[in-house]
Amino acid sequence: MCIARSPLAEIAAGLRAAPAPLQHWAEVDALFRSWVGEPDFRTELKAHLLRLTGSDRAIGTGRSKETTTHDAWCLADDPADEFSLWLHLYKPQRDWRAGYANTVHNHRYHFSTTILTGSYLHQRFDARLDPGGREVRGARLTETVIRRAGSHEVMLSEQFHRIPRAEDGTITFLVKSSPVRPWSLSYDPGRGTSWQHTSRRERLTELAEHLR
Repeated sequence: MCIARSPLAEIAAGLRAAPAPLQHWAEVDALFRSWVGEPDFRTELKAHLLRLTGSDRAIGTGRSKETTTHDAWCLADDPADEFSLWLHLYKPQRDWRAGYANTVHNHRYHFSTTILTGSYLHQRFDARLDPGGREVRGARLTETVIRRAGSHEVMLSEQFHRIPRAEDGTITFLVKSSPVRPWSLSYDPGRGTSWQHTSRRERLTELAEHLR
């Protein structure tokens, strides 16, 4: 996939030059912080988004999706890379539904994120898993903090967190690693229920097996 000359192209080039991103995510995070910390970054990113027309628009729509809490826009995702770049636009709080950001959950990938505009309440948890790592048996709240525009967060795939509320229109910019585990988990502390998420690729065989 070709990324037009833009701040995204510079970030992608820098990440490709970084040694083994999946094993050295702290280095990726440091690079990411340096780029998004540039004073003109948001202005250049906005200009880049406005330039996306015609076939270039596919860069922002190919893997983009709507969730129960936010819209996730994929801006760069080359299968040859060990990373992808995303924008998350949080919905008005009145439109949130259960799932995604407002559950206690981890991810199949590592990621680093910065808030471009708005704010949200961020919580971290220590989760107790079953021996196979496929079910959350309990979760203890360890941190609650309000993150505002300009703040930065890094989450590794084994870490659990939740965003129970966000200012309407909050936008975050993220770099995600390629998957480092086959599934992620979500947990509802009120009901004590846990569920597992796998990729559609992993579930394709399961889909075929249901056809009898």
